[in-house]
Amino acid sequence: QVQVVESGGGLVQAGGFLRFSCVASGRTFRNLFMAWARQAPGTQRELVASITRDASTHYIEAVKGRFTISRDNLENTVYLQMNSVKPEDTAVYYCSGRNWAGDEYWGRGTQVTVSS
Repeated sequence: QVQVVESGGGLVQAGGFLRFSCVASGRTFRNLFMAWARQAPGTQRELVASITRDASTHYIEAVKGRFTISRDNLENTVYLQMNSVKPEDTAVYYCSGRNWAGDEYWGRGTQVTVSS
């Protein structure tokens, strides 16, 4: 069983920045596909950034050039750097990991509020 715990988030003004961390327990972190998703009120959860075991990254169009996902396999940690944030980035942000068998592990989420 893998436990995923996010930290970071909070209130930030538009144009500012935030940095999240996510620690995943277990010895298999280096093999996990890791991702950050978000869910705004009244919307479905959407994957915003992901990183493979070999550090290939993918972003949705809305965050390209502003968000950066990275991982540190020695620290079992994945990061999300959010720059030039916008009010539409307001959401609960979740960290997730997925192993080779397709099992998914989700954190409890952390709130981000961007004021205009």
